Amino acid sequence: MSGGWIGTILRINLTTGQIAKEPLNMDWAKEFLGGRGLGAKYLYEEMDPTIDPLSPENKMNFVTGPMTGTNASTSSRFTVVTKGALTNAITTSNSGGTWGPELKFAGYDMLILEGRAARPSYIWIYNDEVEIRSAEHLWGKTTWETDDIIREEGGVHDTVVSCIGPAGEKLVRFSAIVNDRHRAAGRSGVGAVMGSKNLKAIAVRGTGAVPVSDPKSFMASMWTMKDKLVEHPVTGEGLAAYGTAVLVNIINESGALPTNNHQMSQLEGADNISGETLADTRLVANKACFSCTIACGRVSELPGEAQDKFLVTTRPHNWKIAVEGPEYENAWAMGADCGIDDLDALIKANALCNELGMDPISFGATLAAAMEMYEKGVLNDDQTGIPFNFGNSDALIAMTEATAYREGFGDELAEGSKRMCDKFERPEFFMGVRGQEFPAYDARAIQGMGLGYATSNRGACHLKSYTVAPEILGIPEKMDPAATEGKAGITKIFQDATSTVDSAGLCIFLTFGVGLEEMQPQLAAVTGINYTVENLLKLGERVWNLERIWNHKAGFSGKDDTLPKRLTEEPISDGPTKGQVNRLSEMLPEYYEARGWTSDGEPSEAKLKSLGLE
Repeated sequence: MSGGWIGTILRINLTTGQIAKEPLNMDWAKEFLGGRGLGAKYLYEEMDPTIDPLSPENKMNFVTGPMTGTNASTSSRFTVVTKGALTNAITTSNSGGTWGPELKFAGYDMLILEGRAARPSYIWIYNDEVEIRSAEHLWGKTTWETDDIIREEGGVHDTVVSCIGPAGEKLVRFSAIVNDRHRAAGRSGVGAVMGSKNLKAIAVRGTGAVPVSDPKSFMASMWTMKDKLVEHPVTGEGLAAYGTAVLVNIINESGALPTNNHQMSQLEGADNISGETLADTRLVANKACFSCTIACGRVSELPGEAQDKFLVTTRPHNWKIAVEGPEYENAWAMGADCGIDDLDALIKANALCNELGMDPISFGATLAAAMEMYEKGVLNDDQTGIPFNFGNSDALIAMTEATAYREGFGDELAEGSKRMCDKFERPEFFMGVRGQEFPAYDARAIQGMGLGYATSNRGACHLKSYTVAPEILGIPEKMDPAATEGKAGITKIFQDATSTVDSAGLCIFLTFGVGLEEMQPQLAAVTGINYTVENLLKLGERVWNLERIWNHKAGFSGKDDTLPKRLTEEPISDGPTKGQVNRLSEMLPEYYEARGWTSDGEPSEAKLKSLGLE
């Protein structure tokens, strides 16, 4: 057995109660590594892509990478691969914390869930001890309450829990799976898929270790990477000092911060919700995932009068004071996109999303679309139950809970902005791709992000091709964000490289400071396989194309590689990027050519053959 992989899969059928351990397909592991890639390969081989994502036929693959659980920096990651409840596309939802490493320490590279339990259940994993237990006493509990109860009744020190909250139970289309209380596989509705299986939680504790083929070489390359991350101005300074919300002022000043449902590209009060303001006024401590050098997590508080400011409901979980976040994306979605610059409201809403198990990005963006419909007369107070004008913090807090519990207008928000906008016959207010809402970058101001959004396999996503790095931050070199030249090539490279990082079990944030050149010797030392940088890029390309053909079998096509007309036809009306639109039509043909696809976006037979996917 090569190092890095444990060599065992845990397969659980919730319908029959069967629990089985089986050998990992090592040929697939070497071709797809783990995490995102290996999870997609197993999903592709075992499941019909046309099934309903909320049916028992949908499978959920919780997959670690060969680097997960090692001492490499950011080696905390695992990926949930399934058919998304929000998008109907393949989704690869990534999370950190300590849950992924614990699964490896317990002796498993991957957990495959099948079927649907007859009653609320949770899974208990303690090394070789694996059980399906009743969760009827946990149903209705928040993620934090669930975490506390399972760890207490399990009686095993350092047990780590991954669970859904009320939002997942209620099948909110963008509900999340929360692990370690504050980390989450957040996007595309993986929580709803888990809820549809009557599965409340997966508790894991392991006492094993991850094998390493060449420990001496691994330690040398590991320290080289850590030194570079510490010395880099982004990973060693910016993210460490201010977290991801350091981007609020940077993106706002660049004229690329979508505001009021993408109607504007700057928020006047952006500094009020920035990482700098959070650090100066509300920060308690930094927080890191397993074996992370960066420690971008924020622990924040609502001190003094702010503690009572948004305790607006009678549910018991509202007493919490110290919480984690908000991150940049969350601060944008529930902040700028909703016209809100009240940091205390964002801290509170973010904490509620964590406790209730809900993706703050899709939730905030969906609320923003509803606010635009309200301000333009499509919705009224009788329908919403509270004024939905942009900037209304009370509406944000009230709707966070109402959405998670599907109460009142929250039931409409819970379907996501595409379904909601279609229902009210205003599809043009949906700001997203493949049913998933945009993250926090205006594609009119940053051309490469628009191409990345349009072609992302899991729907609009920044993490699959973060061209903000070269276009705004100048990493690895500066590109003009307003230009389309070269964006097809850099988007493809970023997509392929990110696929590899996700599959290895590492965090994408490390790529601010290092590249595949630094990752390659670590991966080779861990696995004993002499991967080259070229091998790793091709591996990422293989993963990307596999996801693409899975989506095509599910009913998607090149026609879905598009953006809302607001971004391609309505120029930005304010700020330094005034007058710009996204010129997707100029970039897309070049992108298809760079990928070796047909002119209508189908992977060619020659390309699939070259990647071993024919």
